Amino acid sequence: MTEHGLWRVSRALHAAINDGEMELLESVLDDDVDWAIYGPIDMFPFLGARRGKRAAIDVCRQIAKHIRVRRFDRESVMLGDNQAASLVRYSLTSTSSDKPISVRAAQFVQFKRGRLSCLRVLLDTFDLVEQALGHPIHLPATV
Repeated sequence: MTEHGLWRVSRALHAAINDGEMELLESVLDDDVDWAIYGPIDMFPFLGARRGKRAAIDVCRQIAKHIRVRRFDRESVMLGDNQAASLVRYSLTSTSSDKPISVRAAQFVQFKRGRLSCLRVLLDTFDLVEQALGHPIHLPATV
C-alpha cells in the first residue's frame, strides 16, 4: 500500500514553514492548486484564497516569516482515496515575539494524480485573535 498524500503534504508544509524547504512543497502541489485558509485576513494577510502553485508557495513563505510550528496533534483524521480531512491542534511560536500560539484547524484536502489539488483550512479564529491581541474579546450579551 502506498503512503496517503495527506502525510506527504503535511511533511512538505511543515518543512516549508519551519525550514524554508519550498522545493519539497512544490513537488506535492498540483500546478493549478485551489488553496484557501479561512481566518481574519485583516490581521493575517497571508490567509484567504489563492490559485496556483506559485501563489500557494508564496503564502507558505509569508507564513514562515511569522510563525514556527513547534508541535501538532491530529485529533481526528479521515482518509479517502483522493481526499482527506483532519482536525489538528497546532502549537506555534511567533517569530517576532517568541510568544506561543495555540490554534485548532480543520483541514480538507483533495488530490489529483497524487498531488494536492485543493486545500481548505478553517481556523478557530476567535481564539487565535484573542492570542494575537493578547487579551480576551468581550462580546455583547445575546438574548
